[in-house]
Amino acid sequence: MPNTFSQIYIHVVFAIKGRENLINSKFKDELYKYICGIVKGNNEKVYAINGMPDHVHVLLSIKPDTMLSDLMRDIKASSSKWINSNKLVIGKFQWQEGFGAFSCSQSQIDKVIAYIDNQDMHHKKTSFKEEYIKLLKSYKIEFNEKYVFKWIEG
Repeated sequence: MPNTFSQIYIHVVFAIKGRENLINSKFKDELYKYICGIVKGNNEKVYAINGMPDHVHVLLSIKPDTMLSDLMRDIKASSSKWINSNKLVIGKFQWQEGFGAFSCSQSQIDKVIAYIDNQDMHHKKTSFKEEYIKLLKSYKIEFNEKYVFKWIEG
């Protein structure tokens, strides 16, 4: 789109179906590189990516004509296929339906990058469920907890 200038930052969070702990250190760096390649292939940019065995955080920028839901569908479908075709987990790998998307201003980018980079330390104190609900509340997103990710009990 000529004469269109924008900077749209989105912090995206998505989880493994059933919140299983399937992303392990043996392939997580390759998975993150693969996801970055998908984003780059869509002519968008990743600023930070990290997560835990049951979920992933990505800070990316998108163009105004990009449909975030289409990009996320591509990321989740392609990365699932990659994990399954390389037999990186026992059984079938699937991402949970849906995702969280939180807009960020230019002034908050360094803070969001640090937050994503420090997932290991953050989750020593906070569960993913607590983290996700806190994000929803801090962005004043209305939600019904029964429609938030399906949580494994115990």
